[in-house]
Amino acid sequence: MKGSCLCGAVQFEISGPLRDVIHCHCEMCQKLHGNFGSHSKAKRINLQITKDEGLGWYKTSSVARRGFCRNCGSSLFWDPYEQDSVGILAGSLSQPTGLKTMGHIFVGEKPDFYEITDDNPQFKNSSDGDLIGDYK
Repeated sequence: MKGSCLCGAVQFEISGPLRDVIHCHCEMCQKLHGNFGSHSKAKRINLQITKDEGLGWYKTSSVARRGFCRNCGSSLFWDPYEQDSVGILAGSLSQPTGLKTMGHIFVGEKPDFYEITDDNPQFKNSSDGDLIGDYK
C-alpha cells in the first residue's frame, strides 16, 4: 500500500497489513481535519517514508505527535510514543484500500453538526484496543 500528501512532498509505503478505519471525533481531530479523523494503523516496522521533503511533526500531547506536510498542510500520521504502531490518515492512502470502517472513538466530543448513522461500535472516549482487529 502506498500513500502521500496532497502535493507529493511526503510519500510512504506500508509493507504489512493495515488496520481497518476508526473515525475519531475528538476535539483535536476536529481542529486538525475540520471534522472527524479517519485513521487506519500499521505496525511501525512496516511503515517506510520514501520521500520526506515536506514532512513535519507537531507534538500535540504527552501521548503522541502528528505528522503533516509542511508544504500543502496534509495530515498524515498519528504517532504515539508508547506504541509499536502508527496511525495513518485513511485519506492519504492510494485507492483502492479495501479498508472498512470498524468503529468510532471519542464520540463524547463529537460536534453537533452531524450524526453517526452506521451500526459500528461507538466509544465515548478511546476504545483502548477493544475493537476487534485493533492493536497497539
